[in-house]
Amino acid sequence: MSASPSGAIGVILQPEKVNNLSTRSLKASQRQIINLKKRYTTMKKQPLSMLALASLLILSSCGQTAGVKTADAQQTTGEIVASSETAVAQTESGKVGGFLQDGIYIYKGIPYAKAERFMPPRPADKWEGVRSSRMFGPTCPQAVRMGWGADEHAFAFHWDDGYPGEDCLRVNIWTPGLNDGKKRPVMVWLHGGGYAAGSGQELPSYDGFNLAKKGDAVVVTLNHRLNVLGFLDLSAYGDKYAKSGNAGLLDLVAALQWVNKNIAAFGGDAQNVTIFGQSGGGGKVSTLLATPSAKGLYHKAIVQSGSMLRTMDAKYSRRIGAAVMDELGLKASQIDELQKMPYERLLAAGEKAVAKVKAEAEKEDGVSTFIFGWAPTVDGDVLPAQPFDPQAPAQSKEVPVMIGTTLHEFTMSTYVPAFRTITKEKAVEFLKQRYGDRTDDFLAAFEKAYPGYQPKDLVDVDFVFRPGAVEQARLKAAQQGAPVYMYMFAWESPVLDGMFRSTHCMEIPFAFNNAVVHASMTGGGAEAQALAEKMSGAWLNFARTGNPNAEGLPQWDAYTEEGGATMFFNNRCEVKHHHDKELLEVVRAFPTRGF
Repeated sequence: MSASPSGAIGVILQPEKVNNLSTRSLKASQRQIINLKKRYTTMKKQPLSMLALASLLILSSCGQTAGVKTADAQQTTGEIVASSETAVAQTESGKVGGFLQDGIYIYKGIPYAKAERFMPPRPADKWEGVRSSRMFGPTCPQAVRMGWGADEHAFAFHWDDGYPGEDCLRVNIWTPGLNDGKKRPVMVWLHGGGYAAGSGQELPSYDGFNLAKKGDAVVVTLNHRLNVLGFLDLSAYGDKYAKSGNAGLLDLVAALQWVNKNIAAFGGDAQNVTIFGQSGGGGKVSTLLATPSAKGLYHKAIVQSGSMLRTMDAKYSRRIGAAVMDELGLKASQIDELQKMPYERLLAAGEKAVAKVKAEAEKEDGVSTFIFGWAPTVDGDVLPAQPFDPQAPAQSKEVPVMIGTTLHEFTMSTYVPAFRTITKEKAVEFLKQRYGDRTDDFLAAFEKAYPGYQPKDLVDVDFVFRPGAVEQARLKAAQQGAPVYMYMFAWESPVLDGMFRSTHCMEIPFAFNNAVVHASMTGGGAEAQALAEKMSGAWLNFARTGNPNAEGLPQWDAYTEEGGATMFFNNRCEVKHHHDKELLEVVRAFPTRGF
């Protein structure tokens, strides 16, 4: 799933237990959704439980999981020139041939590293001649995407699942110039899907053409190892597997190292690299800010709906590794058998092991979280400490950061139509399950934060991602180093009668200036295009200078704990200061984060 932000990564739902909810239980979650839709169509029965809510959240992710079905690509217009002499660039491994489209050079599927299963990545093999790099490379194998079963969602998200293969360490590049010494800002996108699914190509929004062309910037997307291939901790079985629990994280470092060494050939400035990502990608950005081997490889960071404060503890990740061995009936002396195990069998064992250890963790320590199992682990080496707990990482103190969420994120009314016309009385009945005798406090604070709200806002406005994002911004600001900027994306899509609102992933086409390219999500209308111009301008300015202020936007001050400045992106953009401070105080009275 693409949900791996403070809500899906490093944020938990307590006291209600979210049993076995993660990308590893999407099939079960889908069955729950079908049953819930039948059960709650008229809202005449009991209010939706928090367990049901969590199930809904899982299925609403942008990334979810991928199979082999491929959506029709939405292409940028413009003449294409592809020949043996056009768009040839030199990398450390050899020459690559891309194509030129309307002034932008495009390369796809360039190997940035190679890796044996569970092993750290190594430099890619060198090649002779010119390697054709005009189509996306393999995506990391993953479980079957459940989103295709919901026609409306498949229409809006318009996924491209590509084809799976374990040799998936690939980068894609969009650039206005080659080897011309212009030192363009480089923007490296990290895809969503938690740490279990997704790819650098899965959404039309990820296309880097418009961002590169508008901002004279170099845009990079990439694939890396996920799920059991990227985050199975076998470190208890000897030095050979010491870094297996962070193999996928090391892939990200290897990609940034490749950018550092090669991006000048593509017209980019290796000393001005911005890492940005949404949901699970935001979690990856959060983690890289605390990963020593990545220090100096990026200079700015943007966390979109993915404030990852905490990740896996070795106590649990190692236990999952042992459970996988037990599930497969292997002894410690047979550890190498995993390297040649068919992926499907390995993944199935991994899913069972995660479910088993998660249940134990819930019983022993009260752990309840979206992301459990497939995520980086604090191993004291690759990742020495939790990313943002108890403080922001010192290594990135001088890195400017931008952090934000969407207003609705995992939108209840998107997945249960009855919520679209819910009465205030029914909404309050639902809220009482969560807030009990503090429901009146919640309502009073909500009215102050969102005056003139609709009843469905009471169930749709996000309180899973926003608290973690504010906490991450507070911790970053407390360092008194480089500035941190906060935003809230509040624009609501008109697609399918507005059913998606400001849902999780909705801001991505705006940041990439792809409101038309991803019109099935945005509608592609004049309002969407106007907002995309402003937002992409802010993202580009931040990548270039570390300051997101842009034409068409009001003055956007850095976030401080005292000021709380937050840019609201909507048809009318405005800055608000701690607009929901009292509301978040009520929400925080109910534990919402931690592993």
